[in-house]
Amino acid sequence: MRYLKRMPQSLLAAIFLLLSLSAAGAQPPGSAAEPGASPVDTAEVIVNGRPVFRVLGISSYPAKLRAENVAARIESVASDAAFDPASLAFSVREDRTQIMAGEKNLIAVFDVDAQLEGIQRQLLAEVFAEKIRDAIRDYRHDREPGVILSRVFYALVASAIFIGLLWGIIVLFRWIGSVLERRVKKHIESLEVKSVQIFQAQQIWSAVTTAVAGAKTLTILVLVYIYLSSVLGLFPWTRILAHGLLGVVVAPLLTMGRAFVDYLPKLVFLILLVFIARYLLKLIKVFFEAIGDGRVRFARFEAEWAKPTYSIVRFVFIAFTLVIAYPYIPGSDSDAFKGVSLFLGVLFSLGSSSVLSNVMAGYTMTYRRAFKIGDRIRIDDVFGDVAEMSVLVTHVTTPKNERVVIPNSKILNTEVVNYTRMAREQGLILHTNVGIGYETPWRQVEAMLLMAAERTPGLKPDSQPFVLQKSLGDFAVNYELNVFCDDARRMNALYTDLHRNIQDVFNEYGVQIMTPAYENDTPQPKLVPKDQWYTAPAKAPDPK
Repeated sequence: MRYLKRMPQSLLAAIFLLLSLSAAGAQPPGSAAEPGASPVDTAEVIVNGRPVFRVLGISSYPAKLRAENVAARIESVASDAAFDPASLAFSVREDRTQIMAGEKNLIAVFDVDAQLEGIQRQLLAEVFAEKIRDAIRDYRHDREPGVILSRVFYALVASAIFIGLLWGIIVLFRWIGSVLERRVKKHIESLEVKSVQIFQAQQIWSAVTTAVAGAKTLTILVLVYIYLSSVLGLFPWTRILAHGLLGVVVAPLLTMGRAFVDYLPKLVFLILLVFIARYLLKLIKVFFEAIGDGRVRFARFEAEWAKPTYSIVRFVFIAFTLVIAYPYIPGSDSDAFKGVSLFLGVLFSLGSSSVLSNVMAGYTMTYRRAFKIGDRIRIDDVFGDVAEMSVLVTHVTTPKNERVVIPNSKILNTEVVNYTRMAREQGLILHTNVGIGYETPWRQVEAMLLMAAERTPGLKPDSQPFVLQKSLGDFAVNYELNVFCDDARRMNALYTDLHRNIQDVFNEYGVQIMTPAYENDTPQPKLVPKDQWYTAPAKAPDPK
C-alpha cells in the first residue's frame, strides 16, 4: 500500500467548481441521464446536517445505506478532537482509492464513481477528501460553546423579529380589509345594478375577501417557513430538519410551479371559457324569465314552458361546455382519470334509469299540456288539484286534503282527466241520475229536474241544463240531469246543492224517487211533507 501526496489547492478548487456546475445541471437523483437509460441510484452524504457529496449505489449495496455508513465514519472521526483533518491520506489499489483517517477507511472511491462524474478516479478522491476536511472543521466549529451561545442569541432575535412581523402582517391585512369594506364594496354593489344582476355583488365580494385571506395565509406561511428554516439551520442537531423542510416545501413547489407554467395556456383558456359560459347562462336565464313573466311572447309558446325549456337549454349548454373543456382539464388524458370517468358513467347509467324515465316523462307532460298547477284532475283513482310539478314527480292534493305524489313515468302511461280545462273553455258537465216510476209523466219529471237545476246557485251563467232518459228499467225510468259548471273546484259543492234541490222539488210535487232500488209500493208514499223539511235539529232559513 502506498500513499500519494496531496494535489495543489487551486487544482482541487477548479475540479470542485467543475463538479458543482455539472451537478447543478444534472438530472434529479435516480433519473437517467438519457431517455431510455437505466436509472442511477445515488444518495447524499449528510454530515452535521449539511450535504457533503453524493455516492453511487448498487443493488447489493444501496446508495442510501452507503451514504449513511460514510457519514457515520466521518462524524466518528470529527468527534475525535485528537484527529487532524490535514492528515487525511489515500490508499490506492487497482480497483479503488480509499480515503484514510489513520488506519480507518472513510470511503472507497471506485472507477464507476469516477465514470459517473466523468473524471479520473484519483481526482474524484481528492475532491471527496477536501470536502471531508471541510465537513470535519464545520462539525467541530458548530459545537464550540461560544458559537452555540451566539446562535442561541441569534435565534432569540429571530424569534422576536418573527413575532413582530407576524403581528404586523395581521394588522396590515386587517387594515386592507377595512379599506376594501369602505371603498370597494360600494363599487361592486353599483356594478351589480348596472349589469342588471348579471354580476352578483355578493359573489364578487366573496371572491375579493377570499383572495385577501389567501394572500394573508400565504404571507404567513412564507414567514413561518423562513423563520423555521433560519432558526433550525443555526444548530447542528436541528440543521437536518431545516434541510428536510427545504426539500419538503421547495421541491413540491418547484414541481407545481413547473407544472403550472406548462399548464398556464390551458388554464387561461378554461378561465375564459368559464367566464363566457357564465355570462351566456345569465343572458339565457334573463331571456326565459322574461318569457315566463309575459314580457316576451312567441306564438304557440306557453309562458309556463319557460322554466322547463330553460332547464333543458341550460343542461345542453353546460354539457357542450364540458365537452369543450374536457381536453384542457388537468389529468384528463391519464388512465386513472379515464377509469374513474368510466366507472362513474357506468354507475350513473345503472342507478338512474328510473330517474331519467321520470325526468323525460316530466318534460313530455309539460309540452303535452296535460295539466298545470291548480288544475283539478283524475289519474287512475287519484282525484284532486295539482299542487306541484317537478321533473320527477307530480304532487296532487285531494278534496280530503291528502297529498299524493305520483311519478311522472306513471302519469305518462295513464289516462289523465282534466276537469279544469273543460270547465274553463266550454263548461264542465255535471250529471246525476234518478229513477222515477212509469206512473209519473216523463214531461213532469224533466220539468222538475230542470226546476231543481234552476234553483242550484253557482252553475255556469247562460248555460242550458238538459235531461236525458238513459234507460227504461224494470220498475222505473232512469233520468239523467246535466248541468254546466265553470269552476271545477266547486264540483262536490254543486253536486250536493243539486241533490238537495232535486229532493225538495220532488217532495213538493209528491213524486217518489225510486232509486237506488224498488221492490213494491208502500202503504204510504215515500215523501217528506214540506212542513217537516226543517225538523229538529235542522233550522229553517230566515225569511227575506
